[in-house]
Amino acid sequence: MSDVPALDDLHLLVGSYTATGGGNGTGISIVRGTEAVTAAVMDDPSFLAVSGDRVYAVAETADGSVSAFRFAGGALEHRWDASAGGDAPCHVRVDPSGALVVTNYVSGTVTAIGLEAAEAAVSGVGAGAGAAGSGAGAGAGAGAGVGAAARLAAGAGVHGSRDRVLVPESAVVTGVLPDVEGPVADRQEGPHAHQSIATPDGTVLVADLGGDALHEFRVTDEPTIELVRVHHVGPGVGPRHMAWLPAGAGAGAGGGAGGGGDPDLVVAGELDGRVYRLRRDEGGAFVPVASAAVFEGPVGVSLLSHVEVDGAGRVLVAVRGRDLIVVLDTADDGLSVVGSASSGGVWPRHFAQVPGYVLVANQMSDAVAVLPVGEDGVPGEAVAHIAVGSPACIVPMGS
Repeated sequence: MSDVPALDDLHLLVGSYTATGGGNGTGISIVRGTEAVTAAVMDDPSFLAVSGDRVYAVAETADGSVSAFRFAGGALEHRWDASAGGDAPCHVRVDPSGALVVTNYVSGTVTAIGLEAAEAAVSGVGAGAGAAGSGAGAGAGAGAGVGAAARLAAGAGVHGSRDRVLVPESAVVTGVLPDVEGPVADRQEGPHAHQSIATPDGTVLVADLGGDALHEFRVTDEPTIELVRVHHVGPGVGPRHMAWLPAGAGAGAGGGAGGGGDPDLVVAGELDGRVYRLRRDEGGAFVPVASAAVFEGPVGVSLLSHVEVDGAGRVLVAVRGRDLIVVLDTADDGLSVVGSASSGGVWPRHFAQVPGYVLVANQMSDAVAVLPVGEDGVPGEAVAHIAVGSPACIVPMGS
């Protein structure tokens, strides 16, 4: 782990929980090296998506919303806002269709926002006039926050009710997940949309933690959203986040990702502590081909969060409660634990990979831990902690 890139090269955006959601963050932070400054003060931007010079942030609040910014000159210029179509939006993603896809956890809904229509609607009405807007009304408060992340970047401002630029309702459409329940009574009393991911078939999968299902939608940028199919996983799994294995990963005789065909899907079960490998069958349904427990002993309050695949085809998953990053091998169409390491803090909600490092958003530690990666893909002990209040999402940026 000695030949890792210099930390000075880190360039990140970090979303956080603010005082509105019981957190210590200020809003959206920009990280250069190991220093963070606040670029936009807004309520609970717990998940971010970046496409070109556009940055999209959810406000994970009741009656949630999405805000769009232009990233230029190291600052965020507020562009527009839209309804999230539900309560507590917790994930946002730019879909290849040209729509922005938002999943709303509490209400169990998924929303598509036509990006071309949204940009056209706000063109010429003052959007982007100020960095992160110049109004007031965000409950985060400019004085809140922890350490370096509490400092405001040059030109940063408060984005709130006074500078909202709403896109028309015609640019937003919302789909409702089926009203189902799961066996974990306090977490699965109804549908909970947690994340979306694009499929190679041009559709969108939405992980429903409450309904133990993956809902497949067809989304367009008009926008439209249509439910195509429901793929059920086992009872009590609580699917949270998903990732694709690259074609050829875990080579085996059974086809799928290992056989050079369609890639396999990896799903983190938040509620049962297992990672699942799914593959489409001839009828188009996703079926499990392998699964693995990522820790020993009872699940208790050990909750899986984010999952990704590294460049070697290994699976990385974060475990809150045990505060681990676990690495799994995907050889022979399977899943097996290679090893695990401390997340470098408490409650790893999200992580991101950059050359040489895994960057972990430890929500309860008010810091992003920088973990060097070994040859086997297992992270080592943290070499730095970047002060950011209640970090919830990390997006690596270009230089």
